[in-house]
Amino acid sequence: MKASIVLPTYKEKDNIVELISAIFAAMPAGQDFEVVVVDDNSPDGTAEAVRASFGNDPRVKLFVRTHERGLATALRYGAEKSSGDVLLFMDTDFNHDPAILPQMIKFLEYYDIIIGSRFVMAGGMEDKFRQFSSLLYNYAIRLLFGTPVHDNLSGFFSIKRDHLFALDLDQIYYGYGDYFIRLLMVAHKRGYKMLEVPVFYRLRMHGHSKTQFVSIFTQYTQALLTLRFKLWTGRMR
Repeated sequence: MKASIVLPTYKEKDNIVELISAIFAAMPAGQDFEVVVVDDNSPDGTAEAVRASFGNDPRVKLFVRTHERGLATALRYGAEKSSGDVLLFMDTDFNHDPAILPQMIKFLEYYDIIIGSRFVMAGGMEDKFRQFSSLLYNYAIRLLFGTPVHDNLSGFFSIKRDHLFALDLDQIYYGYGDYFIRLLMVAHKRGYKMLEVPVFYRLRMHGHSKTQFVSIFTQYTQALLTLRFKLWTGRMR
């Protein structure tokens, strides 16, 4: 099966070339794959860095969006522009370790979604405050929705192409990282089999995080309440 690794970028010039190189190194011999970079017109030259290093490599597809921005819509755009039978989604700041990509492809032979999880055995984060806060938040999500997933905020996952596009993407892919909560809720309702594999988030290698902790958790909470209402009223399927 061909694999497509979708990378949403905004001001990641210092990380993107090293990350793509790490993905190349992680892929086993014989694995057909492509890397799909969706850049939201970064002012720091992220797209130019990709062109300079991989412009002649057919395994790298670069798309620059000039009229739209946002994590969730960038991921959907990348999925739609990809050609793989298997889709993998990851951050571009090295929080998500490319070394486990082969596992996330292999395990799709037995499951519908593979999730890189900080909250299963051997998972975790270097930033202990965020780890504890995220752990509590995920516990609340599990109580609220009754789902088995320990890390509903990961965003590091793989899924078969036909399984993703069988979902109503319009009701999932908007906002920021809260799209992943909606995706998992809908997948759970559909009966998709999900497996969590351990990941360990290290501190960002280069640049500065674009996630503002308090505002993001406020946004996530609003998204959760909206999602709970839609599920109660049958508007989320």
